[in-house]
Order: sequence, then C-alpha cells, then structure tokens
Amino acid sequence: QVQLVESGGGLVQAGGSLRLSCAASGRTFYSYTMAWFRRAPEKERELVAAITFGGTANYADSVKGRFTISRDNAKNTVYLQMNSLKPEDTAVYYCAAEQALLKASKATDFGSWGQGTQVTVSL
Repeated sequence: QVQLVESGGGLVQAGGSLRLSCAASGRTFYSYTMAWFRRAPEKERELVAAITFGGTANYADSVKGRFTISRDNAKNTVYLQMNSLKPEDTAVYYCAAEQALLKASKATDFGSWGQGTQVTVSL
C-alpha cells in the first residue's frame, strides 16, 4: 500500500476551476493505477476519473470534457484538473491507488485511500 495525501480543494463559484493534487509515498508509484472518487452528501461514492500505470484515462460521463486526470511519475503525484465546475460537483474528493490494476470501475478495486478534500461549488 501507499500513503496518499490530497490537496487543492476549496470553495469556487460555478463555472470556475480547481486543481486537486494527490501525493503518494514510495518508490513504485509508476506501477499504480490512480483514481479520484467523490462522495456527495447522502450519495454513494462514485468514480470520477482514473489513470492506469500505462497512462490510459477514463472518466465518469458527468465530468467528461470538463475534468482531466494526469500523473507525474517523477513527482509521485496525480492531478485532477476540474473546469466548468457545477454545484452538483460539490463533494469530498478522494484519491485512491491500486498496484497493477488494468481497469478501474469501483471503489473496491482500490486498497489505498487518501483522507479526502472538500470541493464546494456555489451558484
């Protein structure tokens, strides 16, 4: 397992942008599939975006065209660039990691989690 620390959350107006970062410990970050999940009040945790160790990304339909996931293996960091934010994007965002995962689809695919960072989008 790796230790994950998220940062970059905050309060933003609708239409604005935020970039979340997730720093991972260890020397084998390059071999991990990384993902961002979110949990809104009274809703289930959902996969927002994932990027495999090979660099392939996938997104939830609700964020396609607005969010971009990327990784910098030299910095052991994964990012989530969020543009055109909407009030319905308000949630706690979690970073997750799993070694050598070929395709991410659900939370139980991941064994390492960060503590979460709050994103609030106001009207």
